[in-house]
Amino acid sequence: MKNDKKIILPSVPAGLSRRQFVTGAAAGSALLGLGLPCTLSFAATAAHSAVTTLCGTSFDLDIGYRNVNFTGRERPATVINGSIPGPVLRWQEGDRVTLRVTNHLAHDTSIHWHGMILPADMDGVPGISFAGIAPGETFTYQFDVRQNGTFWYHSHSGFQEQTGVYGSIVIDPQQADTVAYDRDYVVLLSDWSDEKPERIYAKLKKQSDYYNFRARTAGDLWRDIREKGVAQTRSERSMWNQMRMSDRDLSDVTGYTYTFLMNGVTPEDGWLGLFERGERVRLRFINGAAMTIFDIRIPGLKMTVVAADGQNIEPVTVDEFRIGVAETYDVIVEPNVDSAYTIFAQTIDRSGYARGILSPNAEWFAEVPQMDPPALLGHRDMGMGGMDHSGHSMSNMSGMDDSGHDMSGVSGMDHSGHDMSGMQEMGQMGQAGLGRAGFGSSATVNHVAAEFGPHVDMRSENPQDGLHDPGIGLRDHQRIYGRRVLAYGDIRNLTQTIDPREPGREIELHLTGNMRRYMWSINGIRFADAESLDLAYGERVRITLVNDTMMTHPIHLHGMWGELETGEPQHIPRKHTIIVQPGSKISYLVTADAMGSWAYHCHLLYHMPGMFRKVVVS
Repeated sequence: MKNDKKIILPSVPAGLSRRQFVTGAAAGSALLGLGLPCTLSFAATAAHSAVTTLCGTSFDLDIGYRNVNFTGRERPATVINGSIPGPVLRWQEGDRVTLRVTNHLAHDTSIHWHGMILPADMDGVPGISFAGIAPGETFTYQFDVRQNGTFWYHSHSGFQEQTGVYGSIVIDPQQADTVAYDRDYVVLLSDWSDEKPERIYAKLKKQSDYYNFRARTAGDLWRDIREKGVAQTRSERSMWNQMRMSDRDLSDVTGYTYTFLMNGVTPEDGWLGLFERGERVRLRFINGAAMTIFDIRIPGLKMTVVAADGQNIEPVTVDEFRIGVAETYDVIVEPNVDSAYTIFAQTIDRSGYARGILSPNAEWFAEVPQMDPPALLGHRDMGMGGMDHSGHSMSNMSGMDDSGHDMSGVSGMDHSGHDMSGMQEMGQMGQAGLGRAGFGSSATVNHVAAEFGPHVDMRSENPQDGLHDPGIGLRDHQRIYGRRVLAYGDIRNLTQTIDPREPGREIELHLTGNMRRYMWSINGIRFADAESLDLAYGERVRITLVNDTMMTHPIHLHGMWGELETGEPQHIPRKHTIIVQPGSKISYLVTADAMGSWAYHCHLLYHMPGMFRKVVVS
């Protein structure tokens, strides 16, 4: 039997009656149950949270303007059905859904159904799969729902995702749910700025560290000299000075301009989810941010991770996990009615957080924990850990971890003198050297000729394992805090691998850029100058991503699953978005089972214009 699920959602906005709110959200729906709000019980939440849930098979979504106030000042936003985030869409696996999206903006818009397996012309990426939705027009999306789990949707036009065009999708399974739970919440994380996104992007192009207020100062220099002396301080800083990089550059856009939201609620107000005695609560975490990677924990509660990117996995109990932009994780928690708990989502750079409360009583609140100290970038984040540096003039090198241990004397990142003869573009390898399916690539990493030049300021000579590394800022948390942190290597798909074939070829792609110039690319080639990545329909390929930058990149392939090679070939986890750690590599398998043109890109919004490819399956 299916669980008797309670769908708990935020309350209506201040100054708007429940009847007015429900009527407005349902406007345009002609039939009962077709795009109307689900039968639900409302939790008492912050007054300005206006998210509702729509169920059925037919939906009307209106994209328009609305003034919002998250910071004490009203600012214009682009919204779906009048709210940020847009409505939760609750579908049933096996149904055919119809979504009429009407554009009330002064410029084109679109909706991409993130993680959905559907026909290419329904994917919603202007210039790739359709022309976009012009002002005043309605585009009808229609497709069969062939999966279940937690997904989301967002605009793929310009920077509209930053200004509010995003929402959640929950798909109930046809059969009995493999996950037992009593109460069901979506926890959608996002970042809001009062600045226009075009202005943010322009600032980054002029000064890439504009929003980084953790950069070293003269005060830091004098403190280091007092504590370590002039010689050691000079030695430690020489590498970063030569590269014109910062070991504190973890996020391009920070809490200086961002307010971090949980279900559209600010940290000051705090989103609230209620529970009753003995309930198992399912929290569906979605990172719908434009640029922010979050680290999630609920002090006092263990989290059992039961799904990743909408795919059921063997349950893994952890204290903390990182969620990249566009990823989703479902967790089960079993709170005690004697306590309220803080759902704490701190940013990767520790410049801010989103916050919610799980409580048995709407009047109870939970203490907000202190943010963890920010980490420092080190050797492994430059793809240098464990390699022989004798040819790089790197004397007195001792390495560094997240705690900021010594990095003295590191230099020699200019590889212009390396022999590039015989180097070929990636993706042309034959069967020779292919590793076994499920265990990753055994091929030697090569840097293509296009990676050399002023548009690329770094290359990983010895990229580290990106599978078992929870990421910078989390690596020592088990030792320091006793908190178990989820890593990709912990994820094991609940069901057996669908396509057990060995890959027929390997494609090695390098994530590249010049941070100071804020130029992003793949294999050193920006999207505007790049050829498509062509796959033969039905082929099985291995894609190895090598991160030649010191930024964390969440990479999203549209229309097809990426199957992480975790060393468990019978239970390979399927994901639609994969984090690639700085200076690391990670491999996954793809079955090219979706005809047409698809987008493939970094999901950091301001990286996307350059770090993007079109994938063509024919």
